[in-house]
Amino acid sequence: MGIYEKYMWRCLQLAKKGLGTTKNNPLVGSVVVHNDTIIGEGYHRKMGEAHAEVNAINSVKDQSLLKESTIYVSLEPCSHFGKTPPCAALIASKGIPKVVVAVKDPNEDVAGRGIMMLKEAGAEVIVGILEEKAKELNRSFFVNQTEKRSFVTLKWAQTKDGFIDNERDSRELPPLKLSNNITQCVVHKMRSQNMGIMVGTNTALKDNPTLNTRLWYGDNPVRIVLDRTGKLCADNNLFNDCAPTVVFTELNNYPIVDNVTSIQINFEENVVEQVLHILYEKDIATLMVEGGSMLISSFVESDFWDEAFVEVANIEIGCGIRAPLVRGSTINAKKYIDSLHYHIKKRITRN
Repeated sequence: MGIYEKYMWRCLQLAKKGLGTTKNNPLVGSVVVHNDTIIGEGYHRKMGEAHAEVNAINSVKDQSLLKESTIYVSLEPCSHFGKTPPCAALIASKGIPKVVVAVKDPNEDVAGRGIMMLKEAGAEVIVGILEEKAKELNRSFFVNQTEKRSFVTLKWAQTKDGFIDNERDSRELPPLKLSNNITQCVVHKMRSQNMGIMVGTNTALKDNPTLNTRLWYGDNPVRIVLDRTGKLCADNNLFNDCAPTVVFTELNNYPIVDNVTSIQINFEENVVEQVLHILYEKDIATLMVEGGSMLISSFVESDFWDEAFVEVANIEIGCGIRAPLVRGSTINAKKYIDSLHYHIKKRITRN
């Protein structure tokens, strides 16, 4: 491992600390190095707050050393005014002579302009150190910026023989219990790391889920449900006040209004594509789809998915509702008592 890779690895480690709190902003880490010693480091902690480079520079006790230092950052420094001033301008104003960047920012408001600003200020800029690792860390951000849609995580639990539930006609019969106490907490942690969580009409009717993060610390995601013809009732848990709810429907006037935003779409066209682009426009950058089988399968068939978490419980039921099928690269598998969690990914973009 070279010297550039050594410090960029540290940037990536720092960046992961922002998981779940940066929302639709990317995960970014930064270190300041002087004479082969880290003298400052930081990461983007929360959307709307200071970026990684700002925190790294501000952590340097002797600011006079900046003019003899190298700053490493896992994503190209921004060049535009957003919720915070441009980081490229700050780096230039501090006279930092060398900047090492993992990957260019795909955001069209940046897209190389930060690098150009630094070069015009006289800094030496090196780009492409651990580039693929940096892209992988920010898979959702790259999908957001290149495809203008929400990043999609599919999640379901199934039996060893490939069923997600028994056949049920109503909520009077409880859903098949497949997750254990540990994996339920894992799922709630995943919910806290996503900005939206979605189910279909039948799941909302039969399971009456709440879709919050009650078993894990973190914000509740925005709840999203399809209700084409207004089958859901006001007493459904999705309409309680623990989190806002978005309903996609074909009705002009959706009957439930408290804590609900209804959006009319055309159900005769590609529903998944419409939903993902509308959610992206509403700054819901990451979407977790929890069911049911028909909804998850519609995302797979439309090829609008990015990763999947599949829990396989060590039981067999012989018949019932078939689990979705998804093809991708299995990244890893973890064992939790009596079940296995499979993490499946596809390419960063469909292109």
